[in-house]
Amino acid sequence: MPKVILVTGATSGIGHQTSQLLAEQGHIVYGAGRRVEKLADLEKVGVQPLKLDLTDEESCRQAVETILADQGRIDVLINNAGYGSYGAVEDVALEEAKRQFNVNLFGLAQLIKLVLPTMRKQQSGRIINVSSMAGRMASYFGAWYHATKFALEGFSDSLRMELKPFGIDVVLVEPGLIKTDWGLIAADHLASSAAGGPYERAARQTAGGMKKQYQGRLLSQPILIAKTLVKIVNQKQPRARYLLGFAAKPLVFLRTILPARWFDALMRHVVRG
Repeated sequence: MPKVILVTGATSGIGHQTSQLLAEQGHIVYGAGRRVEKLADLEKVGVQPLKLDLTDEESCRQAVETILADQGRIDVLINNAGYGSYGAVEDVALEEAKRQFNVNLFGLAQLIKLVLPTMRKQQSGRIINVSSMAGRMASYFGAWYHATKFALEGFSDSLRMELKPFGIDVVLVEPGLIKTDWGLIAADHLASSAAGGPYERAARQTAGGMKKQYQGRLLSQPILIAKTLVKIVNQKQPRARYLLGFAAKPLVFLRTILPARWFDALMRHVVRG
């Protein structure tokens, strides 16, 4: 039986490919994003475009109401939208930090709150939160981004316990380094935020190392995560966590076994090159 699925962040990368794969399998897919023109090619494979701004409560409400009016149900919510903004804590404006939390956590939570009454009534549903290995370890100059992902991990773990009695699954997907524009955007923000300040030299070196990483050939392709999300949608009993992609398992393992200061030194060296 086809499932009714909402995918956020569907305008590019992982969300775009996930929406396409699910639609090709015959599911009823709503691909959401702020720029609906970027969803035009997905319409050709049956994805229904949906305008959504996670920082706007009314936009979230309208998106969910549109799906319920069309289909009368919603089976799967894939919270894929998010972004990373790097910079020293001293350099990053609190407004920018709050914006990251609004997108990566509070907007996601708003969507969950909106779909839960229907999922509870159905006594079934699946919420898939795309976190990151960044929710299990920290990197140089990434304090605010990691704060959002650490928060999402704890939020999802508690939510999973709350919703189990209602037959609703909560699954965390924790990608490692994926070849998208995410790293390049984060690197640019890091360099610009530190310009003229005490962190400028270190930030410039780190930004250069990040760009080199994300322009290289070692990183995993978005399709790896997309296929995993599709598998989770179709599985009868998915795992609670999926840690995958380049460097994810080795780095999380090292964070577990190494003394904190050793791991700090490793991360500073790896990113700066």
